[in-house]
Amino acid sequence: MASTSTKIGHGLAKVLGIKVQKSEPYQDELTRGESVFSVATAETFIEEPPTTGEFLRQLTPSGQQIRDYIWSLFPFLHWISFYNLQWFVGDLVAGITIGAVVVPQGMAYAVLANLAPQFGLYSSFMGVLIYWFFATSKDITIGPVAVMSTVTGGVVADMKKELPNVPSHFIASALAILSGAIVLFIGLIRCGWIVELIPLSALSAFMTGSAINIAVGQVPTMMGITGFSTRDATYLVFIHTLQGLPRTTLDAAMGLTALTMLYLIRAACKYAAKRWPQKQKLFFFLSTLRTVFVILLYTMISWLANRHMPRGKAKFKILFNVPRGFQNAAVPMLDKEIARGLANSLPAAVIVLLIEHIAISKSFGRVNNYAINPSQEMVAIGVTNLLGPFLGGYPATGSFSRTAIKSKAGVRTPFAGVITALVVLLAIYALPAVFYYIPSASLAAVIIHAVGDLITPPNTVYKFWRVSPIDVIIFFVGVIVTVFTTIEIGIYTTISVSAAVLLVRILKGRGTFLGRVSVHSVVGDHVLGGDGRQGFADYGTLTGSNEPPARNIFLPIDHQDGSNPGIDLETPYPGVFLYRFTEGFNYPNASHTLEYLTDYIFKHTRRTNLSHYDRPGDRPWNDPGPSRKQRKAAKAAGLDEGAAGVNLSLPTLKAIILDFSAVNNVDITSIQQLIDVRNQLDRYTAPDVVDWHLACINNRWTKRALVSAGFGYPTERPDGLHHRWQSIFSVAEIGGSDSAAQAADDALNEKELGRRASQAPPNDIEAAPSSSSSEDADPKAAHKRAVELRQKRAVVVHGLNRPLFHVDLTSALQSAIYNIENRAQVQRGEDGVVDAKQV
Repeated sequence: MASTSTKIGHGLAKVLGIKVQKSEPYQDELTRGESVFSVATAETFIEEPPTTGEFLRQLTPSGQQIRDYIWSLFPFLHWISFYNLQWFVGDLVAGITIGAVVVPQGMAYAVLANLAPQFGLYSSFMGVLIYWFFATSKDITIGPVAVMSTVTGGVVADMKKELPNVPSHFIASALAILSGAIVLFIGLIRCGWIVELIPLSALSAFMTGSAINIAVGQVPTMMGITGFSTRDATYLVFIHTLQGLPRTTLDAAMGLTALTMLYLIRAACKYAAKRWPQKQKLFFFLSTLRTVFVILLYTMISWLANRHMPRGKAKFKILFNVPRGFQNAAVPMLDKEIARGLANSLPAAVIVLLIEHIAISKSFGRVNNYAINPSQEMVAIGVTNLLGPFLGGYPATGSFSRTAIKSKAGVRTPFAGVITALVVLLAIYALPAVFYYIPSASLAAVIIHAVGDLITPPNTVYKFWRVSPIDVIIFFVGVIVTVFTTIEIGIYTTISVSAAVLLVRILKGRGTFLGRVSVHSVVGDHVLGGDGRQGFADYGTLTGSNEPPARNIFLPIDHQDGSNPGIDLETPYPGVFLYRFTEGFNYPNASHTLEYLTDYIFKHTRRTNLSHYDRPGDRPWNDPGPSRKQRKAAKAAGLDEGAAGVNLSLPTLKAIILDFSAVNNVDITSIQQLIDVRNQLDRYTAPDVVDWHLACINNRWTKRALVSAGFGYPTERPDGLHHRWQSIFSVAEIGGSDSAAQAADDALNEKELGRRASQAPPNDIEAAPSSSSSEDADPKAAHKRAVELRQKRAVVVHGLNRPLFHVDLTSALQSAIYNIENRAQVQRGEDGVVDAKQV
């Protein structure tokens, strides 16, 4: 009885003139016996297509899923109740260590953002304080980073030209709010997978190009060279720096020596850790604190050199006054004019916020054996950048260098961020007087030293080349574009080129034709049986009955997969072709892969009816047929003119087997093009038709699409042999106590029990066999019962209504060959060679 909704739908379809397909055409023939499963006791299985209601139910979240979603928004609730003293000690050490690093780095990166140093401290404080509420990574540290600061600095510089009356930190805060809102939205709708669209080659190019851009841009500050803009393209800054070397000031002494000391301390600690491995932890912390040590040392030197100097008479450039406390805490300024000016910069800002943070967190998650949730990490970044501007913060994201330090420092939970926040808070309120004398050249050296680790080393690039040469080309394109233009253009270029390469691979993707070969599994010189345990004699001595059964495998005929070219692979049967889709089967590549299919088939087959054109004028313009010379040669050989120019040794097309193992979804375009190819090949084989077998389909919606297009069951044939089709099904046993394997074990056990019973009497009444057990103890009876159980519990893998959907290529090939030969035998019988009733 149809439901009310079904009746309404059918009524509406009738009004609109839609022809509703009530059932699959082949399903009606099951009741007439054209397609039956030969084991009469088997359970009938009719495969039903998925429905629209099913699709909608999958998209509609259940109550439990909604609760899980809310619960996932606050990951700290999952572990905070288990917090203990041991965890706290690890978090305390890591938090203090990161606090000591983030304070000088935050002030240095604020300078990159065209802001005063204190804004780097504000961003650092909010990043580490808020993140732990939403974190799924214990290692990541959110705060100012070099690349994001550089992007922000470029945006601020450009906006100041349009809005000179708006303070720089208002522009930076507005950028943080807008980009944070976008990232938060992406995270809330759980679309964190979007970062997977950016490949590693593009990410490496972005990091390397940005690091070079930042390092070159800081060299003039480190050398005290002025007179040009360090915001120009990297190559221009480099050229201007070389031209300005004669204008080097005393800042170079504070910068170059600081940079040298940073590298020397790191190298010395690295060597000492190898020399004295028992003190490796000590040297790690010494190496980690090198930035703090160098900044304090050069601050002291600056104080000694400038303590009696007036503000404008300092011997080298220093930070001067850094306000105490949160002097810029206020509601951020964001109006239409600022938002309009930031619109063009938002895509680059969002990409920078995402790719570095997600890439770093996923990497350290794999190293430390935990999984992060990219969508939840986006929530954390979004909330941080939405709330940070209320204290004067600018865009912040995950830092590579600080995350690596935090991981090595033994952090246990995200709560370490609270410890770091306390350290930053202490610096904001207690250390501004010390910050006054920090040399700008030394801060520039800190930046150059920090971004040096972001440059991809040559050995890594070589590994890229070994894996995929095209990715190395993308890498260098990204780096070169970044060096000669800007970081933003470099980002867009690498992503665009990567997307273009992916699109070309999909568009130009084509399938491969397969050939069959029988193989054995060999260990040493011995062949294994089907169960992988039974050993046989030497492979070269196997003959006749002692040879284990071989199995069929299917390899590309052209050996493009690297298989041994000495293996002779051909089509498994004349006129039967096995074709495997290798790049999916959707609208971008459907045309190209099907064109390759038809071209190959036309090259390796001939028409079924060679005289299908009565007159030369009936031929289409693109198929003019054989030349006069070829027709005369055919006539002289006693052949029909239609055979002129045709290689008669080629077979006619009989069947095509499509391997869908690499296909998950199809669409309207790909299915329509498959229908067009089917019609084209049916005209090519007229008056015969092509059998289409489909194997390894792993999606119910793909099956539904194919069935709606007429695939999956035999089509009507003009010769009337459609009802002679013999459906061949793959059959499997239902496991459990009723399986054939269990029945065989029972038979063996009962046989053993019978043998023991004949040797010795039972010791008690429970061991005595009953009257019914004597029959089961008989091996023949047990075997018979096992066979019966096998018959009762054997079921088809695919539905009886879809006999041309096969579980693997072997069953598809068996079905194709069997029915081709069956039809040939029937046709010969109708001609008086074989009686058709015998088939």
